[in-house]
Amino acid sequence: MAKLRYVRTLAQIKQAQEANPEFLPSTVRSIRCVYETDARIAAALLPKPLELARPEIGVTFSHVAMHVSPERTIEIGSAIVGVAARYDGVEGKYLITMPMTTEQAVIGGRETYGEPKKIAQIAFAKDGARVSASVSRMGATYLSVSGTLGAALGAREFVEHGYCVKASPSCESGRALDGDPLLVRLEWRHKHSGAWQIDGGQLTLGESAFDPVADIPVQRLVRCEYEEGGSQSNGKVLRSIPGDWFVPFLHGRYDDASGIGIEI
Repeated sequence: MAKLRYVRTLAQIKQAQEANPEFLPSTVRSIRCVYETDARIAAALLPKPLELARPEIGVTFSHVAMHVSPERTIEIGSAIVGVAARYDGVEGKYLITMPMTTEQAVIGGRETYGEPKKIAQIAFAKDGARVSASVSRMGATYLSVSGTLGAALGAREFVEHGYCVKASPSCESGRALDGDPLLVRLEWRHKHSGAWQIDGGQLTLGESAFDPVADIPVQRLVRCEYEEGGSQSNGKVLRSIPGDWFVPFLHGRYDDASGIGIEI
């Protein structure tokens, strides 16, 4: 009997969904930074109906080990850049960019949740009390952080939310989208076995034509921490939004080197 792996039964699809790495327990080491930026810039980054919570940008660098089974673990590097936003009274981060080291992590997040993921090279290191991380793409290192572990903050548990927009670019000439995009809220449940303040933390935003995070300047580093533990994630669609609300932001998830942007 021949086996055709391009087709599955409904029972096999259900089993695969239950083993989706996005929902599996993970062991995570992260460097989490929050910085203040220009309020006008922070507000301009948000598509409607999101509202600015504070002119703060969150940047997280992570090494993630996803435990697929007792015998199999998938390790990836990831990073998140997002602006503090609010919708319907729930605060979270609107995700501007999410570099990842593997194709599997990029495809699943982009297609399922609309996460703005791209493949990148991510370095994450801990040498004694010294910690550092960096993100590079297309020949440019555009995110980096370093510092020394300081005061222990102890174990902690908390829920964090992220906002993104799930959109389908149109295949028809003259149309930007196939239909109205969907506003999605992610939920990350973090359980940290330990966390530490980072002393002398230095967060650097490097210039990149393809990932222009340097346009969101660091005015003041609010906090910088190192954490170890685990996380689980899920997401839900909140509502559809008019395509015109999101089209001005759509190009940001692709490699647009035009240099065109609005004046703030």
